[in-house]
Amino acid sequence: MSAFKKLASDTALYGVSTILGRMLNFILVPLQTYVFLRPSAMASNVELYSWVAILLAIYTLGLETAFFRFAARRPDDRPKIFNETLSLVIAVSLTFTALIILLTPWIAVWMNYPGQERLIIWVALIVAIDAIVAIPFARLRVENKARRFVQAKITNIVIVVGLNVFFLVVCRDIYNQEYLSVLKPVIDLIYYPEIGPGYIILANLLGNALYFVLLRDAFAGFRFRLNPADVKVMLAYAFPIMLTSLAGLVNAMTDRLFLQHWLPAGFYAGLTSQDALGIYGNCLKLSVFMALVIQSFKFAADPFFFARAEDKNSPKLLADVTRWFIIVCVLIWVAVSLNLDLVGLLVSEKYRPGLPVVPLLLLANLFLGVYYNIAFWFKLSDKTNYGTLITIVGAGVTIGLNYLLIPIIGYMGCAVAFLASSVVMTALCYALGERYYPVPYDLKSALGYIV
Repeated sequence: MSAFKKLASDTALYGVSTILGRMLNFILVPLQTYVFLRPSAMASNVELYSWVAILLAIYTLGLETAFFRFAARRPDDRPKIFNETLSLVIAVSLTFTALIILLTPWIAVWMNYPGQERLIIWVALIVAIDAIVAIPFARLRVENKARRFVQAKITNIVIVVGLNVFFLVVCRDIYNQEYLSVLKPVIDLIYYPEIGPGYIILANLLGNALYFVLLRDAFAGFRFRLNPADVKVMLAYAFPIMLTSLAGLVNAMTDRLFLQHWLPAGFYAGLTSQDALGIYGNCLKLSVFMALVIQSFKFAADPFFFARAEDKNSPKLLADVTRWFIIVCVLIWVAVSLNLDLVGLLVSEKYRPGLPVVPLLLLANLFLGVYYNIAFWFKLSDKTNYGTLITIVGAGVTIGLNYLLIPIIGYMGCAVAFLASSVVMTALCYALGERYYPVPYDLKSALGYIV
Protein backbone atom coordinates (compact mmCIF):
# COMPACT_ATOMS: atom_id res chain seq x y z
CA MET A 1 0.00 0.00 0.00
CA SER A 2 1.41 3.39 -0.99
CA ALA A 3 2.05 6.03 1.65
CA PHE A 4 -0.83 8.13 0.35
CA LYS A 5 -3.24 5.18 0.46
CA LYS A 6 -2.05 4.32 3.97
CA LEU A 7 -2.84 7.85 5.17
CA ALA A 8 -6.22 7.82 3.42
CA SER A 9 -7.04 4.42 4.94
CA ASP A 10 -6.10 5.50 8.46
CA THR A 11 -7.99 8.78 8.06
CA ALA A 12 -11.10 6.86 7.00
CA LEU A 13 -10.76 4.46 9.91
CA TYR A 14 -10.25 7.18 12.49
CA GLY A 15 -13.03 9.05 10.75
CA VAL A 16 -15.49 6.29 11.67
CA SER A 17 -15.33 7.22 15.35
CA THR A 18 -15.08 10.94 14.63
CA ILE A 19 -17.99 10.97 12.20
CA LEU A 20 -20.14 8.75 14.40
CA GLY A 21 -19.33 10.91 17.39
CA ARG A 22 -20.22 14.10 15.58
CA MET A 23 -23.35 12.59 14.09
CA LEU A 24 -24.52 11.34 17.47
CA ASN A 25 -23.74 14.76 18.87
CA PHE A 26 -26.00 16.05 16.13
CA ILE A 27 -28.72 13.91 17.67
CA LEU A 28 -27.98 15.60 20.98
CA VAL A 29 -28.22 19.12 19.53
CA PRO A 30 -31.94 18.85 18.75
CA LEU A 31 -32.52 16.85 21.94
CA GLN A 32 -30.84 19.47 24.11
CA THR A 33 -32.21 22.53 22.31
CA TYR A 34 -35.76 21.16 22.36
CA VAL A 35 -35.52 20.16 26.04
CA PHE A 36 -34.01 23.53 27.03
CA LEU A 37 -36.01 25.90 24.84
CA ARG A 38 -34.57 29.05 26.37
CA PRO A 39 -31.08 29.55 24.85
CA SER A 40 -29.82 31.15 28.09
CA ALA A 41 -30.22 27.76 29.80
CA MET A 42 -27.39 26.41 27.63
CA ALA A 43 -25.07 29.40 28.09
CA SER A 44 -23.26 27.99 31.12
CA ASN A 45 -22.51 24.73 29.29
CA VAL A 46 -21.18 26.60 26.25
CA GLU A 47 -18.82 28.62 28.45
CA LEU A 48 -17.73 25.72 30.67
CA TYR A 49 -16.90 23.49 27.69
CA SER A 50 -14.78 26.31 26.31
CA TRP A 51 -12.74 26.13 29.51
CA VAL A 52 -12.51 22.33 29.16
CA ALA A 53 -10.60 22.71 25.90
CA ILE A 54 -8.24 25.35 27.31
CA LEU A 55 -7.54 23.44 30.53
CA LEU A 56 -6.90 20.24 28.57
CA ALA A 57 -4.06 21.95 26.71
CA ILE A 58 -2.53 22.94 30.06
CA TYR A 59 -2.98 19.51 31.62
CA THR A 60 -1.37 17.63 28.71
CA LEU A 61 1.54 20.10 28.37
CA GLY A 62 1.94 19.23 24.69
CA LEU A 63 3.18 15.78 25.73
CA GLU A 64 0.91 13.91 23.32
CA THR A 65 2.87 15.37 20.38
CA ALA A 66 6.14 14.84 22.26
CA PHE A 67 5.25 11.18 22.69
CA PHE A 68 4.78 10.82 18.92
CA ARG A 69 8.10 12.53 18.25
CA PHE A 70 10.26 10.55 20.68
CA ALA A 71 8.47 7.23 20.14
CA ALA A 72 9.14 7.57 16.39
CA ARG A 73 12.80 8.41 16.99
CA ARG A 74 13.47 5.65 19.54
CA PRO A 75 11.09 2.73 18.87
CA ASP A 76 12.98 0.43 21.24
CA ASP A 77 12.40 2.83 24.14
CA ARG A 78 8.65 3.21 23.62
CA PRO A 79 7.65 1.52 26.92
CA LYS A 80 9.97 3.84 28.85
CA ILE A 81 8.79 6.91 26.94
CA PHE A 82 5.16 5.90 27.52
CA ASN A 83 5.71 5.45 31.27
CA GLU A 84 7.45 8.79 31.70
CA THR A 85 5.00 10.72 29.51
CA LEU A 86 1.91 9.29 31.19
CA SER A 87 3.44 9.70 34.66
CA LEU A 88 4.06 13.38 34.04
CA VAL A 89 0.52 13.93 32.73
CA ILE A 90 -0.98 12.12 35.73
CA ALA A 91 1.05 14.22 38.17
CA VAL A 92 0.05 17.47 36.48
CA SER A 93 -3.61 16.45 36.14
CA LEU A 94 -4.02 15.45 39.76
CA THR A 95 -2.29 18.60 41.00
CA PHE A 96 -4.35 21.01 38.91
CA THR A 97 -7.62 19.18 39.58
CA ALA A 98 -7.05 19.23 43.33
CA LEU A 99 -6.30 22.94 43.12
CA ILE A 100 -9.47 23.67 41.12
CA ILE A 101 -11.64 21.67 43.53
CA LEU A 102 -10.10 23.52 46.48
CA LEU A 103 -10.81 26.89 44.85
CA THR A 104 -14.25 25.97 43.47
CA PRO A 105 -16.28 28.39 45.67
CA TRP A 106 -14.19 31.35 44.51
CA ILE A 107 -14.16 30.18 40.87
CA ALA A 108 -17.97 29.90 40.90
CA VAL A 109 -18.29 33.49 42.10
CA TRP A 110 -15.73 34.73 39.55
CA MET A 111 -17.59 32.99 36.70
CA ASN A 112 -20.92 34.29 38.01
CA TYR A 113 -22.20 30.76 38.64
CA PRO A 114 -22.98 30.85 42.38
CA GLY A 115 -24.60 27.66 43.59
CA GLN A 116 -23.26 25.67 40.63
CA GLU A 117 -20.01 24.55 42.21
CA ARG A 118 -20.74 20.94 41.30
CA LEU A 119 -20.51 21.80 37.59
CA ILE A 120 -17.01 23.23 38.04
CA ILE A 121 -15.88 20.11 39.91
CA TRP A 122 -17.35 17.85 37.21
CA VAL A 123 -15.59 19.86 34.51
CA ALA A 124 -12.25 19.61 36.36
CA LEU A 125 -12.65 15.82 36.58
CA ILE A 126 -13.54 15.58 32.88
CA VAL A 127 -10.38 17.48 31.97
CA ALA A 128 -8.22 15.26 34.22
CA ILE A 129 -9.61 12.07 32.68
CA ASP A 130 -9.28 13.38 29.12
CA ALA A 131 -5.67 14.41 29.76
CA ILE A 132 -4.68 11.07 31.28
CA VAL A 133 -6.29 8.90 28.58
CA ALA A 134 -4.79 11.07 25.81
CA ILE A 135 -1.46 9.26 26.19
CA PRO A 136 -2.85 5.69 25.95
CA PHE A 137 -4.83 6.82 22.90
CA ALA A 138 -1.58 8.19 21.45
CA ARG A 139 0.06 4.84 22.15
CA LEU A 140 -2.62 3.07 20.12
CA ARG A 141 -2.01 5.46 17.23
CA VAL A 142 1.78 5.01 17.36
CA GLU A 143 1.32 1.23 17.38
CA ASN A 144 -1.09 1.47 14.40
CA LYS A 145 -3.96 0.02 16.43
CA ALA A 146 -6.54 2.22 14.78
CA ARG A 147 -9.33 -0.33 15.19
CA ARG A 148 -8.78 -0.50 18.94
CA PHE A 149 -8.75 3.32 19.07
CA VAL A 150 -12.03 3.51 17.15
CA GLN A 151 -13.65 0.81 19.28
CA ALA A 152 -12.99 2.71 22.51
CA LYS A 153 -14.15 6.02 21.03
CA ILE A 154 -17.39 4.59 19.64
CA THR A 155 -18.22 2.81 22.90
CA ASN A 156 -17.73 6.06 24.80
CA ILE A 157 -19.92 7.94 22.31
CA VAL A 158 -22.79 5.47 22.65
CA ILE A 159 -22.58 5.60 26.45
CA VAL A 160 -22.55 9.41 26.59
CA VAL A 161 -25.48 9.70 24.18
CA GLY A 162 -27.40 7.07 26.14
CA LEU A 163 -26.79 8.90 29.41
CA ASN A 164 -27.99 12.16 27.84
CA VAL A 165 -31.25 10.52 26.82
CA PHE A 166 -31.56 8.88 30.24
CA PHE A 167 -31.05 12.06 32.27
CA LEU A 168 -32.73 14.61 30.00
CA VAL A 169 -35.75 12.57 28.89
CA VAL A 170 -36.30 9.34 30.83
CA CYS A 171 -35.50 10.67 34.31
CA ARG A 172 -37.42 13.90 33.66
CA ASP A 173 -40.51 12.07 32.44
CA ILE A 174 -40.54 9.52 35.27
CA TYR A 175 -39.96 12.33 37.79
CA ASN A 176 -43.01 14.12 36.34
CA GLN A 177 -44.92 10.79 36.47
CA GLU A 178 -45.61 10.73 32.73
CA TYR A 179 -44.94 6.98 32.71
CA LEU A 180 -43.36 4.23 34.87
CA SER A 181 -44.48 6.04 38.02
CA VAL A 182 -43.50 2.98 40.03
CA LEU A 183 -39.83 3.94 39.44
CA LYS A 184 -40.21 7.49 40.76
CA PRO A 185 -38.79 6.69 44.24
CA VAL A 186 -35.62 5.42 42.57
CA ILE A 187 -35.39 8.37 40.16
CA ASP A 188 -35.86 10.77 43.07
CA LEU A 189 -32.51 9.56 44.41
CA ILE A 190 -30.53 10.52 41.29
CA TYR A 191 -32.53 13.21 39.49
CA TYR A 192 -32.80 16.83 40.60
CA PRO A 193 -34.56 19.17 38.12
CA GLU A 194 -32.56 22.18 39.29
CA ILE A 195 -29.38 20.66 37.81
CA GLY A 196 -30.95 21.04 34.35
CA PRO A 197 -28.29 21.25 31.59
CA GLY A 198 -25.72 20.16 34.17
CA TYR A 199 -26.77 16.60 33.42
CA ILE A 200 -25.12 16.99 30.01
CA ILE A 201 -21.81 17.54 31.82
CA LEU A 202 -22.47 14.66 34.24
CA ALA A 203 -23.20 12.31 31.33
CA ASN A 204 -19.88 13.34 29.78
CA LEU A 205 -18.04 12.70 33.06
CA LEU A 206 -19.54 9.25 33.63
CA GLY A 207 -18.93 8.22 30.04
CA ASN A 208 -15.32 9.38 30.08
CA ALA A 209 -14.63 7.64 33.40
CA LEU A 210 -15.29 4.34 31.62
CA TYR A 211 -12.25 5.00 29.41
CA PHE A 212 -10.12 3.51 32.19
CA VAL A 213 -11.92 0.21 31.58
CA LEU A 214 -12.10 0.54 27.79
CA LEU A 215 -8.36 1.30 27.52
CA ARG A 216 -7.08 -1.20 30.07
CA ASP A 217 -4.93 -2.91 27.42
CA ALA A 218 -3.40 0.44 26.38
CA PHE A 219 -2.51 1.08 30.04
CA ALA A 220 -0.93 -2.40 30.27
CA GLY A 221 2.61 -2.41 31.61
CA PHE A 222 2.42 1.16 32.90
CA ARG A 223 4.72 2.01 35.79
CA PHE A 224 4.80 5.44 37.38
CA ARG A 225 8.29 6.70 36.61
CA LEU A 226 9.81 10.16 36.28
CA ASN A 227 13.43 10.60 35.24
CA PRO A 228 14.36 14.29 35.67
CA ALA A 229 16.80 14.26 32.74
CA ASP A 230 14.27 12.69 30.34
CA VAL A 231 11.46 14.91 31.59
CA LYS A 232 13.59 17.97 30.89
CA VAL A 233 14.21 16.88 27.29
CA MET A 234 10.52 16.10 26.68
CA LEU A 235 9.34 19.38 28.18
CA ALA A 236 11.86 21.35 26.11
CA TYR A 237 10.14 19.96 23.00
CA ALA A 238 6.59 19.86 24.38
CA PHE A 239 6.29 23.19 26.18
CA PRO A 240 6.21 25.29 22.98
CA ILE A 241 3.61 22.83 21.65
CA MET A 242 1.54 23.43 24.77
CA LEU A 243 1.82 27.19 24.35
CA THR A 244 0.85 26.77 20.71
CA SER A 245 -2.19 24.68 21.65
CA LEU A 246 -3.13 27.10 24.40
CA ALA A 247 -2.87 30.14 22.17
CA GLY A 248 -4.79 28.26 19.48
CA LEU A 249 -7.57 27.40 21.92
CA VAL A 250 -7.75 30.95 23.22
CA ASN A 251 -8.02 31.86 19.56
CA ALA A 252 -10.87 29.38 19.03
CA MET A 253 -12.68 29.92 22.33
CA THR A 254 -12.48 33.71 22.77
CA ASP A 255 -15.87 34.14 21.12
CA ARG A 256 -17.64 31.87 23.61
CA LEU A 257 -15.72 33.16 26.60
CA PHE A 258 -16.38 36.86 25.98
CA LEU A 259 -19.51 37.13 23.83
CA GLN A 260 -21.92 37.56 26.72
CA HIS A 261 -19.56 40.02 28.42
CA TRP A 262 -18.79 42.23 25.39
CA LEU A 263 -22.28 42.21 23.86
CA PRO A 264 -24.16 45.43 24.74
CA ALA A 265 -27.37 44.98 26.73
CA GLY A 266 -30.42 44.86 24.48
CA PHE A 267 -28.36 44.32 21.30
CA TYR A 268 -30.77 41.60 20.20
CA ALA A 269 -34.39 42.53 20.85
CA GLY A 270 -35.98 40.26 23.43
CA LEU A 271 -32.76 38.35 24.07
CA THR A 272 -30.25 38.52 26.90
CA SER A 273 -26.52 38.17 26.34
CA GLN A 274 -26.80 34.61 27.69
CA ASP A 275 -29.47 33.88 25.08
CA ALA A 276 -27.09 35.15 22.39
CA LEU A 277 -24.30 32.91 23.70
CA GLY A 278 -26.62 29.90 23.73
CA ILE A 279 -27.70 30.60 20.14
CA TYR A 280 -24.16 31.13 18.87
CA GLY A 281 -22.71 28.17 20.76
CA ASN A 282 -25.26 25.73 19.36
CA CYS A 283 -25.04 27.11 15.80
CA LEU A 284 -21.27 26.70 16.13
CA LYS A 285 -21.88 22.96 16.54
CA LEU A 286 -23.38 22.95 13.04
CA SER A 287 -19.91 23.57 11.61
CA VAL A 288 -19.18 20.03 12.74
CA PHE A 289 -19.14 18.80 9.12
CA MET A 290 -15.80 20.52 8.60
CA ALA A 291 -14.49 19.77 12.07
CA LEU A 292 -14.97 16.02 11.71
CA VAL A 293 -12.84 15.93 8.54
CA ILE A 294 -10.10 17.93 10.25
CA GLN A 295 -10.15 15.80 13.39
CA SER A 296 -10.12 12.52 11.47
CA PHE A 297 -7.18 13.73 9.40
CA LYS A 298 -5.23 14.88 12.49
CA PHE A 299 -5.64 11.51 14.20
CA ALA A 300 -4.12 9.75 11.18
CA ALA A 301 -1.61 12.39 10.08
CA ASP A 302 0.34 12.89 13.31
CA PRO A 303 1.84 9.38 13.56
CA PHE A 304 1.96 9.09 9.75
CA PHE A 305 4.19 12.12 9.12
CA PHE A 306 6.32 11.70 12.24
CA ALA A 307 7.15 8.16 11.10
CA ARG A 308 8.32 9.62 7.77
CA ALA A 309 10.18 12.61 9.16
CA GLU A 310 13.46 11.55 7.55
CA ASP A 311 11.94 10.53 4.21
CA LYS A 312 13.16 12.82 1.41
CA ASN A 313 9.76 12.50 -0.30
CA SER A 314 7.84 13.83 2.71
CA PRO A 315 7.53 17.44 1.42
CA LYS A 316 6.02 16.27 -1.89
CA LEU A 317 3.69 13.90 -0.07
CA LEU A 318 2.59 16.68 2.29
CA ALA A 319 1.84 18.95 -0.68
CA ASP A 320 -0.29 16.27 -2.37
CA VAL A 321 -2.15 15.50 0.85
CA THR A 322 -2.87 19.18 1.44
CA ARG A 323 -4.27 19.62 -2.07
CA TRP A 324 -6.77 16.80 -1.63
CA PHE A 325 -7.59 17.96 1.88
CA ILE A 326 -8.55 21.40 0.52
CA ILE A 327 -10.71 19.88 -2.24
CA VAL A 328 -12.70 17.78 0.25
CA CYS A 329 -13.15 20.69 2.67
CA VAL A 330 -14.30 23.08 -0.09
CA LEU A 331 -16.95 20.58 -1.18
CA ILE A 332 -18.23 20.35 2.40
CA TRP A 333 -18.25 24.15 2.78
CA VAL A 334 -20.28 24.64 -0.40
CA ALA A 335 -22.70 21.77 0.31
CA VAL A 336 -23.57 22.92 3.84
CA SER A 337 -23.71 26.62 2.97
CA LEU A 338 -26.21 25.95 0.17
CA ASN A 339 -28.44 23.87 2.43
CA LEU A 340 -28.66 25.97 5.59
CA ASP A 341 -32.45 25.63 5.70
CA LEU A 342 -32.13 21.87 6.05
CA VAL A 343 -29.24 22.09 8.51
CA GLY A 344 -31.27 24.53 10.60
CA LEU A 345 -33.85 21.84 11.31
CA LEU A 346 -31.32 20.29 13.70
CA VAL A 347 -31.94 23.06 16.24
CA SER A 348 -35.20 24.40 17.62
CA GLU A 349 -36.65 27.56 16.11
CA LYS A 350 -35.37 29.89 18.82
CA TYR A 351 -31.77 29.01 17.91
CA ARG A 352 -32.14 29.54 14.14
CA PRO A 353 -31.44 33.31 14.04
CA GLY A 354 -27.77 32.35 14.41
CA LEU A 355 -27.64 30.25 11.22
CA PRO A 356 -26.02 32.98 9.06
CA VAL A 357 -22.77 32.53 11.02
CA VAL A 358 -22.42 28.89 9.91
CA PRO A 359 -20.88 29.48 6.42
CA LEU A 360 -18.27 31.82 7.92
CA LEU A 361 -17.48 29.30 10.67
CA LEU A 362 -17.11 26.54 8.08
CA LEU A 363 -14.71 28.66 6.02
CA ALA A 364 -12.74 29.55 9.15
CA ASN A 365 -12.43 25.86 9.99
CA LEU A 366 -11.31 25.17 6.42
CA PHE A 367 -8.40 27.59 6.78
CA LEU A 368 -7.65 26.21 10.23
CA GLY A 369 -7.48 22.73 8.72
CA VAL A 370 -5.04 23.96 6.07
CA TYR A 371 -2.98 25.52 8.85
CA TYR A 372 -2.81 22.16 10.67
CA ASN A 373 -1.57 20.58 7.43
CA ILE A 374 1.21 23.03 6.69
CA ALA A 375 2.14 23.34 10.39
CA PHE A 376 3.92 19.98 10.20
CA TRP A 377 7.04 21.82 9.07
CA PHE A 378 7.81 23.19 12.54
CA LYS A 379 7.00 19.87 14.23
CA LEU A 380 9.19 17.86 11.87
CA SER A 381 12.07 20.36 11.98
CA ASP A 382 11.90 20.74 15.80
CA LYS A 383 11.19 24.47 15.49
CA THR A 384 8.08 24.34 17.66
CA ASN A 385 8.70 27.85 18.99
CA TYR A 386 7.48 29.16 15.62
CA GLY A 387 4.17 27.42 16.22
CA THR A 388 3.83 29.35 19.46
CA LEU A 389 4.58 32.63 17.69
CA ILE A 390 2.03 31.97 14.94
CA THR A 391 -0.78 31.05 17.30
CA ILE A 392 -0.07 33.99 19.61
CA VAL A 393 -0.44 36.28 16.59
CA GLY A 394 -3.67 34.49 15.70
CA ALA A 395 -4.98 34.81 19.25
CA GLY A 396 -4.18 38.52 19.19
CA VAL A 397 -6.17 38.94 15.98
CA THR A 398 -9.11 36.99 17.42
CA ILE A 399 -9.24 38.83 20.73
CA GLY A 400 -8.80 42.24 19.11
CA LEU A 401 -11.46 41.70 16.44
CA ASN A 402 -13.93 40.17 18.90
CA TYR A 403 -13.50 43.19 21.16
CA LEU A 404 -14.07 45.56 18.23
CA LEU A 405 -16.81 43.70 16.35
CA ILE A 406 -19.05 42.11 19.00
CA PRO A 407 -20.49 45.50 20.11
CA ILE A 408 -21.13 46.38 16.43
CA ILE A 409 -22.40 43.19 14.74
CA GLY A 410 -22.95 40.81 17.65
CA TYR A 411 -22.12 37.15 17.28
CA MET A 412 -21.48 37.67 13.56
CA GLY A 413 -18.37 39.53 14.74
CA CYS A 414 -17.21 36.32 16.45
CA ALA A 415 -17.39 34.44 13.15
CA VAL A 416 -15.58 37.21 11.25
CA ALA A 417 -12.83 37.30 13.89
CA PHE A 418 -12.39 33.52 13.75
CA LEU A 419 -12.12 33.59 9.95
CA ALA A 420 -9.64 36.50 9.91
CA SER A 421 -7.45 34.81 12.51
CA SER A 422 -7.43 31.49 10.64
CA VAL A 423 -6.40 33.22 7.40
CA VAL A 424 -3.61 35.16 9.13
CA MET A 425 -2.26 32.04 10.85
CA THR A 426 -2.30 30.03 7.64
CA ALA A 427 -0.53 32.76 5.65
CA LEU A 428 2.12 33.30 8.34
CA CYS A 429 2.74 29.57 8.75
CA TYR A 430 3.14 29.15 4.99
CA ALA A 431 5.58 32.07 4.72
CA LEU A 432 7.78 30.82 7.57
CA GLY A 433 7.60 27.23 6.38
CA GLU A 434 8.95 28.20 2.97
CA ARG A 435 12.08 29.49 4.71
CA TYR A 436 12.78 26.55 7.00
CA TYR A 437 11.05 23.50 5.48
CA PRO A 438 10.16 24.12 1.80
CA VAL A 439 7.15 22.18 0.55
CA PRO A 440 6.06 22.34 -3.14
CA TYR A 441 2.48 23.47 -2.49
CA ASP A 442 0.41 24.41 -5.54
CA LEU A 443 -0.65 27.74 -4.03
CA LYS A 444 -2.47 28.97 -7.14
CA SER A 445 -4.68 25.88 -7.34
CA ALA A 446 -5.35 25.92 -3.59
CA LEU A 447 -6.58 29.51 -3.68
CA GLY A 448 -8.56 28.75 -6.82
CA TYR A 449 -10.46 25.94 -5.09
CA ILE A 450 -11.44 28.22 -2.21
CA VAL A 451 -12.25 31.35 -4.22
